[in-house]
Amino acid sequence: MSPFLVGGFVGALFGVGLLVVVVRLPFFRKPSVDERISPYLRDLGAPDVFVGVVDSRSPFYAILRLFGPSLRSAARRLERILGGASTIRRRMQRAGIDRTVEEFRIEQLLWGTIAFAAGLVISIVAVTFGLGNPVGLLVFCLILGVLGVLGRDTFLTTQVRRRERRLLAELPTVAELLALSVAAGEGPAAALDRVARSCRGDLAEELKRVLAETRAGDTLVRALDALADRTGLLALSRFADGLAVALERGTPLADVLRAQAGDIREAGRRELIESGARREVAMMVPVIFLVMPVTIAFAFYPGAVGIRLIAG
Repeated sequence: MSPFLVGGFVGALFGVGLLVVVVRLPFFRKPSVDERISPYLRDLGAPDVFVGVVDSRSPFYAILRLFGPSLRSAARRLERILGGASTIRRRMQRAGIDRTVEEFRIEQLLWGTIAFAAGLVISIVAVTFGLGNPVGLLVFCLILGVLGVLGRDTFLTTQVRRRERRLLAELPTVAELLALSVAAGEGPAAALDRVARSCRGDLAEELKRVLAETRAGDTLVRALDALADRTGLLALSRFADGLAVALERGTPLADVLRAQAGDIREAGRRELIESGARREVAMMVPVIFLVMPVTIAFAFYPGAVGIRLIAG
């Protein structure tokens, strides 16, 4: 690697850092309305993005508090670039994450920054040993940063799927426990309260939220409808709708709950069979493209060698 390229790469990094410092100087930027009125609103106890996310004893807490305004500004810019705030809010709701879209964008920025820093370390090592082009390595770092930002979004989708699987696994047991409580003579609200206090898991937390909404003045039917809209699962939507219809029309609730528990278990059994069939087809790919060619090579190679020796 030419020393001129190394010097240019280091000089470019120094110039970018100096530019960032100069741009952030107070007399080069106009303060926003939020920055001007925030000193007068400190006593109101505005929620901090990083409270509960990072331990205050951690060294990263001071870094996050120091760069908090910059992170919020960058998060707003990222939101304007990517958009989809309603979709992100809906997916976080389905994943059971009680955060705002701004906090999620800050997490995306942190993931992208960590990925960019990892790529930068790899690039510096590569430049030190004379491997690669500095421009290509810089592009590599930028690609890693973008992948880090998109990786947090992909991980959110994974969190949604995991929580939905947990909800589906807990739903038949919760339905049967509700049927037992109702058959024992308890009312719907009392049965929900007993099951929510007895069980552990995501569905129990959702039932506690339903009870909290009813205690706040909402009706049980509307709280169950909100549960169906919040989770987005078809089986849970049918469960909530069945409870709501039974409460409105006076249908025997225990029979409805037992029937729904059986339907959910049957749907889970069908999904398991379908998943097994798909995995069986997927297992044919390594057999056909890996095992079979190796078997054919072992079967025909000795004969080919023998024919070559005879012909020679």
